Amino acid sequence: MRILVVFLLILLIILQYDLWVGEGSLATVWHLQKAVNAQKEENERLQERNAALEGEVKDLKSGLEAIEERARSELGMIKKDETYIQVIEEGEEKRKDKR
Repeated sequence: MRILVVFLLILLIILQYDLWVGEGSLATVWHLQKAVNAQKEENERLQERNAALEGEVKDLKSGLEAIEERARSELGMIKKDETYIQVIEEGEEKRKDKR
C-alpha cells in the first residue's frame, strides 16, 4: 500500500511539473495570450490607419479639391494672383520659441 501511495505521489508531482513549468504550461499559455491580444490591438490600429489612407487615396484620385488642399497645407503653394497671409496667434509664437 505504501508503494502505491509513493507511486501516486511521484506521478502527481510529474504531472504538476508539466502543468506549471513544462512545455505548454500555464505560464506559456498566459504569455501567448498576452502576445495575441497585443497583436490584435496592433492589427486594429493598422486597419484604422489603412482605412484613413484608403479614403485619402480615393479623394486624391477623384477630385482636384483634395489635391489643391494638400498642396496648400503641406507644400505652402498658392494660386496665381493670390496673396498668402499667415496669422500667428500669441500662444503659437511662444510654443515655437520653446522648441
